Amino acid sequence: MSIEATRRTSQAALTGPVIAVPETTGAAAEADDLLTLGRRIRHVRTERGMTLDQLGAAVGVSPSQLSLVENGRREPRVTLLQAIATALAVPTASFLSVEPPSRRAALEIALDRGQRRASYAALGLPEIRPGRTLPTDVLEALVGLHEELARRTDAAVATPEEARRATTVLHRWMRQRDNWLPPIEEVAADLVRRSGYTTGALSHRSVAQMAESLGFTLVHTPDLPPSTRTVTDLANGRIYLPPASIPGGHGLRSLALQAIAHRVLGHERPASYADFLRQRIEINYFAAACLMPQFAAVPFLERAKKAKNLAVEDLRDAFGVTHETAAQRMTNLLTSHLDLRVHFMRVGEDGALYKGYENDGFPLPTDSTGASAGQIVCRHWPARAAFGRRDRSAENHQYVDTPVGTYWASTQTGTTSLGEFSITFGVPFDQAKWFRGRETTARTRSTCPDPRCCRLPAREPAERWADRSWPSAVVHTQILAPLPTGTFPGVDENDVYAFLDRHSGS
Repeated sequence: MSIEATRRTSQAALTGPVIAVPETTGAAAEADDLLTLGRRIRHVRTERGMTLDQLGAAVGVSPSQLSLVENGRREPRVTLLQAIATALAVPTASFLSVEPPSRRAALEIALDRGQRRASYAALGLPEIRPGRTLPTDVLEALVGLHEELARRTDAAVATPEEARRATTVLHRWMRQRDNWLPPIEEVAADLVRRSGYTTGALSHRSVAQMAESLGFTLVHTPDLPPSTRTVTDLANGRIYLPPASIPGGHGLRSLALQAIAHRVLGHERPASYADFLRQRIEINYFAAACLMPQFAAVPFLERAKKAKNLAVEDLRDAFGVTHETAAQRMTNLLTSHLDLRVHFMRVGEDGALYKGYENDGFPLPTDSTGASAGQIVCRHWPARAAFGRRDRSAENHQYVDTPVGTYWASTQTGTTSLGEFSITFGVPFDQAKWFRGRETTARTRSTCPDPRCCRLPAREPAERWADRSWPSAVVHTQILAPLPTGTFPGVDENDVYAFLDRHSGS
């Protein structure tokens, strides 16, 4: 299969989660369909040189009723639609195409859609009827203004709550698929094989060859804009990355693969924050599927399961990736190929859940929107208990009894410039038999979300100190910051364009 064929296959297969967009769903979508139908009828009628009066007489309805149909204000009965088709000497099916019959009709439909938006109605401006006397260039200008109004409105309403809801929808969509996306697996495997990879860690050279097969050169530079991780120059076929001298280099392969993923998966510029989040999930998945290809990782995991010796650290070391990447990759493959239900968490030292996934019923905390990111996890869970260990050089194994059952987990801690964090991978009690560390005697009990489990202080110290203390809280600056906006949220486009200008001639 050629690279272009691979790209087409991936685009056809990757339908992605359905994110509800008010302007294109429900009543709005139905109105668009009716208006398109009406415009197709009017287009054919005017081509035949018939007036509304003449067509009305031919089909037995009043001109005013036909006008409502042509303007998308009334849905015609099937019998009326058939009569109109007969009178105009065209097949009935010709009216049912979703594509407008002409550029003019498309503009009229776009204007109607724009004037139905709540943001336009809030302005209190009159509705403009795009009659035949309205010049096409004026119609184009009006549609352009509505599109800009929609863009600014959508950017303004990208609140943290909206982002959390979009994230929740995406996570639910992934959970329904057991965190496994076969189309991306196939595309990744095809490119990896083309690079000459067979087993073990994917080399930087192999990643560079994958980029070259798509017409891109990897360029390492120290002056990337601060708001970016990579920059892709589509005009000159370059992917700019941080300097290659970064210790370890694991992140550089992943960054390059994520940039490649946008091209391979046929991504368009994000139309919304939800679209941006979906693309992030897809490129992260693609990078992991390249670093640990399914055709190599699954046999490795199957052998480990047969030996009852599954371990995140073994997958990590075998493929030369980070502990977190290996743990997340196991969520992609263990359910789909080894019939194991799992959960995964990345938790900060303050107990906040940064990333979470489960299909084994583990009781991840959620807010009223169903989002788990940012929620505080139980003090008795392995994800937090690991911070109290003196020896953190190896994985910590622990069982925890919860209100919904007992779970086993393996936890590894790490440190970044933002503080400590833990990576937890776990399974239900009856599946722990397949994992190394199952013999641990460490076991705790959690009754969360009952606040008496670990959130309410004990009675004696509470009575002693409640009225005699006044702590000063650490303010997390992220709660005060607005959600990043723009086509690529948080990216300073001025810096990006200046960067590309500096490098385009080199």
